[in-house]
Order: sequence, then C-alpha cells, then structure tokens
Amino acid sequence: MITLTPLLPAALVALVALGAAVAWLGRLGHGRAVVTASLRAAVQLGVVSAVIAWVIASSAAVAGFILLMYGVAAFTAGRRVTGGRGGWWAAVPIAAGAAPVLGVLAAGGVISAKGVVIIPVAGILLGGCLTATTLAGRRALDELTQRRGEVEAALSLGFTPREAALEICRPAASQALVPALDQTRTVGLVTLPGAFVGMLLGGASPVQAGVVQLVVLVALLAAEAVATLVTIEVAARGRFGATPR
Repeated sequence: MITLTPLLPAALVALVALGAAVAWLGRLGHGRAVVTASLRAAVQLGVVSAVIAWVIASSAAVAGFILLMYGVAAFTAGRRVTGGRGGWWAAVPIAAGAAPVLGVLAAGGVISAKGVVIIPVAGILLGGCLTATTLAGRRALDELTQRRGEVEAALSLGFTPREAALEICRPAASQALVPALDQTRTVGLVTLPGAFVGMLLGGASPVQAGVVQLVVLVALLAAEAVATLVTIEVAARGRFGATPR
C-alpha cells in the first residue's frame, strides 16, 4: 500500500512542514506541536519496530508492553484533562473502558492470546479510551468552571455536589462519544479503516476483513462508552479538582 522509495522521507518532511505551516499561519497554536508530534511518532514507531519481534515471543514481555501502553495513555490523558495532581485519576476510566472489553474478547475466543494479536487490539482500545477520557474530562471541567453559578444554584435547591455537577457537565461531556459513533456509523461508506485494509492486504477475504473490522469498531465503541461514563463520574465527584465542595 505504501511504496518504500528514496522519495518517501522527502514526502514525509513536506507533509510535516505543510501541517506546521498551516497551524502557524492560521494561528491555531499548534505549529510546533505538529513537528514534535511527528518526530516522536517516527522515533517511537522505529523503536517498536525494532523490539516488537522480541516482545511478542514472551508472555511476560507482552504483559509489560501493554502495561507500558496503559501508563503512557493514562499520563497523557491526565496531563490533557488537568495539570494538577488530580490528573492521575484519568487512569481509572481508561482501565475501566479497555480492560473489560479486552477480557470479553479474549475469554470469548474472539481474539487469540498471542502477543501479535493482543498487543495491537489492546493498543486500539487504549487509544480510544485515551481520546474519550481526554475529551470528556476537558468538556466536563470547562462546563463546571464556566457554569459554576448554575452548579451553586443547584446546590441551593438541595442537590448534592455530585448531582449538581452531573446536571451541568454530563450533556457536554457525553459528546466525547460522537467521534466513535460517527466512525461506526459511516464505516464502509466514508472510510475503510485500518483493520479492514490490513486484513485485505494480508490476503484475507472481504468477508473476513469485514468481520474483524466490525469486532474492532463495536469493541472500541463499548470501551469508549465506559471510559466516558467513568470520566464524567470522576469529574462530578471532584477528583479532577473542579467541583464545588
């Protein structure tokens, strides 16, 4: 699908430069982040490519690699949601979303316990929960900050702090599920996701590729739904440090 030619590095540099230039000229505030994110992706994928053959050969290494991915996801989400000490609470919704879904897939025999299978599936689920937790957490905290007066009004009416916070932040924070919903609704009509294309390139039939992609999308949607719900609950209970006492 991607041809490895001498022009590939030049094409990648040109794309990074384009993204950074647009972000800078458009005053989006992420010009430098486009460059650093691209460089990090190149380095990290290079490292993973170098060690993945060793990792998948050992059950202990597979478990350690998944824990590493989980730790990075939790740290990233916590930093995005809040810069305070409460950021570590982001680890809770990510685990609550990814672990049960991964367990159901493995226990039901839907996916193999081999490292070459379970690592990418775990990565997909953790990545989805990272996005859902970040979006839901940020929206929840923004609402609780901007509409603090409404929270206090609810408190004066007899609501508990948790109930008052939920009334204000839940509608906005639940929008974190929209990207996953749109991806699932439009699959095959707007995009052909990576799992489907990868299976086809690997020699699978279109039916097999479609089944695999369906499992991935449904599992991802379930994991993100749980992560979003738990994130809203964590925010409403003030664990991120933004609800009234």
